[in-house]
Amino acid sequence: MEIVIYTDGGCSGNPGPGGWGCVILANSSETKLSGGERQTTNNRMELTAAIQALKFCKDNYSVSDGVSVFSDSQYVKNGITSWIKSWKIKGWKNAAKQPVKNQDLWMELDSLASAFSDLKWNWVKGHAGIKYNEICDSLCGIEIEKHR
Repeated sequence: MEIVIYTDGGCSGNPGPGGWGCVILANSSETKLSGGERQTTNNRMELTAAIQALKFCKDNYSVSDGVSVFSDSQYVKNGITSWIKSWKIKGWKNAAKQPVKNQDLWMELDSLASAFSDLKWNWVKGHAGIKYNEICDSLCGIEIEKHR
């Protein structure tokens, strides 16, 4: 079975009230999840969306299923597919030798991602009319309003 995940996160102000949303497409069904925080950042919400989606999939599907994650965040996509390797080697320091921001979430995402045998990360353009990305963006906005 192929599982397709769309994720999005955002804030009103950065930092400020934030929200995240995800849509999981599997077994001919659509699962929508969302949440938020009163005081957070865009990047934390983008990471949280991916974490929550993978947690749901790990709890409800086989980790051997193919999973494709679509995010409009280059930060998430590049972080998990490229930058994280160097961060781990350097003891969670970035290229400027500073501690990696959001290390707690990166570590959680890395741990979850490593549980899946066939996980692909994809970037999609935000606000470009891509159906499930737009749904995630809408879920995000609803959560931001709840946390103002």
